[in-house]
Amino acid sequence: MLLQDKIVVISGIGPGLGVKLAIEAAREGAAGVVAAARTAEKLDDAERRILAVNPRCKVVKLVTDITQRSQCDALAAAAVKAFGRIDALVNSAYAHGAMDYASTADLDSWSEPLNTNLIGTLKLTQAVLPQMKQQGGGAIVMINTMAARQVPPLGEAGYAASKAALAMSTKFLAKELGPYKIRVNTVHMGWMWGAPVEGYMNWQAQTNGVPVEQLKAQVTANIPLGEIPPDDDCAKAALFMVSDYARVITGASLDVNGGNYMP
Repeated sequence: MLLQDKIVVISGIGPGLGVKLAIEAAREGAAGVVAAARTAEKLDDAERRILAVNPRCKVVKLVTDITQRSQCDALAAAAVKAFGRIDALVNSAYAHGAMDYASTADLDSWSEPLNTNLIGTLKLTQAVLPQMKQQGGGAIVMINTMAARQVPPLGEAGYAASKAALAMSTKFLAKELGPYKIRVNTVHMGWMWGAPVEGYMNWQAQTNGVPVEQLKAQVTANIPLGEIPPDDDCAKAALFMVSDYARVITGASLDVNGGNYMP
């Protein structure tokens, strides 16, 4: 199994990719999943779904706002207390912010995505580093976005800017932490079929009076594989980057979008 006996910390547990990361980590043999979200309800749902696929996987849940360093430290401490180590960190927590354009945006509103997607993610990353250094290694993956690779037509300037800054920071981390055998990589997600996109498609269909399948066809026309990638498959790609199969990969960026974007 991809993550046999690993201890995996996952932030941003929610109805989409976040919970799928937790479920797939358990399915791939993780001995423990340390789950973080801003609400206890999401964590309770995640625990039920994790245990359904792997009853032997121990789950530690902690309500966590990654913009607060004390809460990040508490999450790392909870993982160490429960398991004695942290093998992997999946940074999935994010704030999207407004659908805006750089030329017209209220730039003050960019503080939310920047504080969460960049600063908050780095706070949680820093929180797990002492343990990873002490144990002689670890793996970290940043969940990023295709919007940081190509300008999206919908207008996501603040979100994309925060994620682009995170991608650059990841390269610094990879170089700085390499001597400690800590790997740091980025996975750029595109369209993902799951609860958030399904809800968006249903809303668009009702608003515009068009079938969901027509809206999906408009998106998949630009995806060579011909489908909106399921979020559980996207989760597996991210988890590969913290597995031993990626032992010599660090500072890399993996595009997970069905070919929608090709560098």
